[in-house]
Amino acid sequence: MNKEFITQGGTPITSELATDLRNLIFGTAAIPMRAEWLQTSFVFGAPKEELAYGLRSPRNATRGLLSVVQGFVLKYLLFARKTSRVAALTDPLLAKAEMQREALFCALVEILRTISDKGKVTMVLPSEDEVFVDHTASYFHDSVTEKLYVFTLSPNEELEHFMKRNFKYFSEEETPGTLLFLYSAVLTRSMGKVRTDLDSSKSSPLTSSNHEEGSLMIVTLLLTGRATPYIHNGVVNVGDESSYAVPQYGVLKRCMIGLLLWDIESTSAAVNQSRQPGSRLKTPNYPIWVTSCTGHYGVVFNRNSDLLRNYHAESRFDVNYYSCSGHQIQMTIDNRTYNEQALVMLERQPITPEGTSMAGKPAGKDGEANASVAVATAAAAPSPVGGAGTAGGGVGAASGGGVGGAASGASGSSDVVAKEESTLNTPLQRLIRTKWEEATISFHVQPSMLSYLFSTTQ
Repeated sequence: MNKEFITQGGTPITSELATDLRNLIFGTAAIPMRAEWLQTSFVFGAPKEELAYGLRSPRNATRGLLSVVQGFVLKYLLFARKTSRVAALTDPLLAKAEMQREALFCALVEILRTISDKGKVTMVLPSEDEVFVDHTASYFHDSVTEKLYVFTLSPNEELEHFMKRNFKYFSEEETPGTLLFLYSAVLTRSMGKVRTDLDSSKSSPLTSSNHEEGSLMIVTLLLTGRATPYIHNGVVNVGDESSYAVPQYGVLKRCMIGLLLWDIESTSAAVNQSRQPGSRLKTPNYPIWVTSCTGHYGVVFNRNSDLLRNYHAESRFDVNYYSCSGHQIQMTIDNRTYNEQALVMLERQPITPEGTSMAGKPAGKDGEANASVAVATAAAAPSPVGGAGTAGGGVGAASGGGVGGAASGASGSSDVVAKEESTLNTPLQRLIRTKWEEATISFHVQPSMLSYLFSTTQ
């Protein structure tokens, strides 16, 4: 027996638990899971270099899980990290090795705490050479599950101490770090609750997906604490005249990190709308979104923590799209034309006689409030972030904006790229417009990169 794990409170996995765990997550224990789950851990790019903040992996079924963890890594680096004055002057995305480690540690701990909902956290770690489950016709050895020790921890100091002590099992290359974390997440939620989340009437495993990069249910488990296939707000009762209404539990509260989704199969506007996340995922607490675009997972983020709470900030702003393939796309999103159109429609509303409000009530406090909103809207519409040019910017006006602010008078080559962009209707544009419907989107990258990132091999 592993004395170190026994000292930490670990108990060997049972044959029943190992079989149930594999059946619930992968659909069967009679054959091993896909090899990438046994070989993919949480690994960053080179420290202090461009994209040092990003986790890396080949395109495989772990990408969805990695993208959620990447979102929480960015949350820590951009918004939660405590820094000295000197450190505050450095770009947090050019992370040093120590920052990478701390960001990953905080991300994993925060996700497990979200799933535990203030209850106990269950984690697993593999023994080097001990095997606790026999190889049989109903259980095929995978070299990890049958060697696990199971630990039950409090979600506060005990979890942090345990993670720090055993961090290497999740972060060293070619270790099953993603599999260990997925097992820990499922056991923390409990297998019974995960089955209920998955809508047990459909009998689908947690990893069930039509896409190469992993299932939506893994993403919702890590984002919301519940492995639900439904991403609408709240509870929707579904039924007809011949049957009782059955509740479908979606997202029950606003999430720290959001989700944007666009699938090429959603050619019908009605079908696409029915598959869209509700506002609790589209408008999260932080301007970070895990994205699924034509089956490719990534992360979209902005550095301004007030972006989703400030009308002025959302008029014109920059976002970055990052894929765990190790590539980044910078975009400028311009909502000013849409805001101006909304303002014109507001101004065309008929003025009701004798000082009544539009609701038909006397223009007292409510009327004053409506007037103040209209004035604020009028003032906000032509005011882009970063002191950019006048309102009504199209693709050419928006294309100059970078992370450091928008610059007027773009070069001739930038104009060519902008003209090419104006004729594009890429999957990434369609994804962004599921959140900002009328936005003008400028990519600060050659169009060929967009095709490359969303090809079947990346």
